[in-house]
Amino acid sequence: MKAFLSFYSDALRIALQSIFAHKLRAFLTLIGIIIGVASVVTVGASISGLNSYVVERISKILGSNHFMIARMASSGRMDDEEFERRMRRNKRITWEDYEWVRDHCLTCAEVGLAAGAGADLRQEGVEFPGAVVFGATANMVDIEDKTIESGRFISNDEVTRSALVVVLGADIKEKFFPNTDPLGKTLKIRGLPMRVVGVEEKRGAFFGDSIDRHVYIPITTHMQIFGRNGLQIHGKSRTREAFHESIEDARVAMRIKRRLNGNEEDDFGLVNVEEINNQIDEFTSSIALVVIPITLITLVVGGIVVMNIMLVSVTERTFEVGLRKAVGATRRQILLQFLIESALLCALGGILGLLIAWGITALITMLASITMTITIGYIILALTVSSVVGMIAGIYPAFKAARLDPILALTHAT
Repeated sequence: MKAFLSFYSDALRIALQSIFAHKLRAFLTLIGIIIGVASVVTVGASISGLNSYVVERISKILGSNHFMIARMASSGRMDDEEFERRMRRNKRITWEDYEWVRDHCLTCAEVGLAAGAGADLRQEGVEFPGAVVFGATANMVDIEDKTIESGRFISNDEVTRSALVVVLGADIKEKFFPNTDPLGKTLKIRGLPMRVVGVEEKRGAFFGDSIDRHVYIPITTHMQIFGRNGLQIHGKSRTREAFHESIEDARVAMRIKRRLNGNEEDDFGLVNVEEINNQIDEFTSSIALVVIPITLITLVVGGIVVMNIMLVSVTERTFEVGLRKAVGATRRQILLQFLIESALLCALGGILGLLIAWGITALITMLASITMTITIGYIILALTVSSVVGMIAGIYPAFKAARLDPILALTHAT
């Protein structure tokens, strides 16, 4: 055991001496490995960051333990023929559907109704094109986990009497009421004066598109202004554990309301936040399956360069190899010596690549405000692949060194 450890410690020391004796050459040799590892880790961090960003934004927009029932809310890919078939089959969501689900989904903590419509807002010479006007029941503030910065959300009484009240998104507030308290003031929507009762906390952007361009009015008022198309039933479970049970209760309630038999398809769409998150995971995993192998090609190129330099190293150290074999070193020991040196060389390149990747991800996080996470999985992948590439690249040079005849090696060196 002692001799075993002594051999490997000596091999490691000799490998380090050889690398640091030719620092510039070693660095130039490792550029391919460094770039490859940095690419793999940075791409991995980007994919992980994208996943976290989208999930966080969706949770911020939709809230937790939240599901929706709409005319078309199906997930996954759908061709034109399937889309047309579902459009013919699925019925519009009605106020009666909402009331039925609200009264019969016993495991739901909340059931609400919402609809959205685009509108250009104009008032006293100020314009805000492309605003989104949402009609909502009073409990949508709880279903979507909204945070009201000032004032309040719409009340049940205001929904009942179709009141002309509005809750502003942060961008709308800044546009029409900069540096002033908007509560109690009026904002016109489609020419109707709406009294401002609240302001939503700023939520930021989603892929560059602001989610603070929204205003909220009572769903009954919204239906009078924009019509009854596009209604969506929103539900929320009491706990995360009861989430799937609540979704199934709502689905069964809708099927009973629509008088669907057991073998008939749903004539409505059902989607939930958890399902969206799973789709995001699948999407980012698909990206990783395509992109990561491409970036790993750089490591292969780097390995070819390492093989080339190790062949040069064997030629330069012919006398050393001959002398070691003359004093009793075995072929296996010579072989391991060069394999260790090759693997160590690539491992050092992997560490440098990790440091560069860390700097790149930190810079992107700071500039783009998207948290890029270097996960342990990609670190292990990059270092393992770089070391394995180093060992594979060192196999032929190591065999060449191990097969050298000691007498010819010593004669050749002199």
